[in-house]
Amino acid sequence: MRRILVALAAAVAATAVHAQALEKKDVHIAVGGKASLYYLPLTIAEQLGYFKAEGLNVQISDFAGGSQALRAVVGGSADVVSGAYEHTLNMQPKGQYLQCFVQQGRAPQIAIGIAKSRAYKSPKDLKGLKVGVSAPGSSTHMIFNHLLSTDGLKPSDVSIIGVGLGATAVTALKSGQIDAISNTDPVMTKLEQDGDVRIIADTRTMKGTEHVLGGPMPAGCLYAPVDFIKKNPKTVQALTNAIVRADKWIHSASAQDVLRTVPESYSLGDKALYEASFTKVKEAISPDGYISPEGAKTALQVIPSFNPEVKANEIKLDLTYTNDFVKKANAKYK
Repeated sequence: MRRILVALAAAVAATAVHAQALEKKDVHIAVGGKASLYYLPLTIAEQLGYFKAEGLNVQISDFAGGSQALRAVVGGSADVVSGAYEHTLNMQPKGQYLQCFVQQGRAPQIAIGIAKSRAYKSPKDLKGLKVGVSAPGSSTHMIFNHLLSTDGLKPSDVSIIGVGLGATAVTALKSGQIDAISNTDPVMTKLEQDGDVRIIADTRTMKGTEHVLGGPMPAGCLYAPVDFIKKNPKTVQALTNAIVRADKWIHSASAQDVLRTVPESYSLGDKALYEASFTKVKEAISPDGYISPEGAKTALQVIPSFNPEVKANEIKLDLTYTNDFVKKANAKYK
């Protein structure tokens, strides 16, 4: 008993020393749709205590979509975003320099489906439709805009409706509020299994991402203003360590392991659905947190296709991501 108490005291003391070394122990993370598998590493790091093990007190605020989480950091009410890498490119022309420092997803994990009741041959058939995305301006919206651009359509050729990333998105399609949907799992697998949608674009696998976007593309990551990262390198390293541990845990886990770890509400009341969804997107989750240069280049080709504000030759790509923290995290957690 005495040996156990001594070990516990030593662990507490070590954590306290570690926490004192951090520039910022209390960190506020904004995320858009935390229950989505897109952000699974964030939840795993939280549920398994990886943030606490690094000496961090993390507060996570969940928004309806990534664009709203982005606004929280730009507005100063949050420190870090758990969101799509694309936002780091979109914000540069606005004078906002944001940098991804650890990756959660190496493919967008977004699928686009059209209601089974509607005829579809090409993206041109989407013109005039009501389309559900997690939130306007979010990654689900951006991937959909890219699909439109491949057939000469503009974002204004459809009506975009924010439906979130959970049960509200499922209801919106089933009730006829929207005609098509761009969303993540488990929402899209649920709609597929129920026979409500025909999938017309799918980035839930590496092969599907290559087909839709022309190459690999970073997806969910932790990103923050470049100034925050420069001022708080030890804190950023601690956040990176936690996510890298979560990435590695996920790749060694079974669907049942994941289901036992995440909150019960994440399964949308259907555990078999959640397991099937996880199996489908597992390869799209980063195994080690690294952001690939090839993926960043793909993003730089895709985003200007529908966002004229992003001019590829003016973007400072090296400021949109760094692998410096990930390298150290992988050396610590092999």
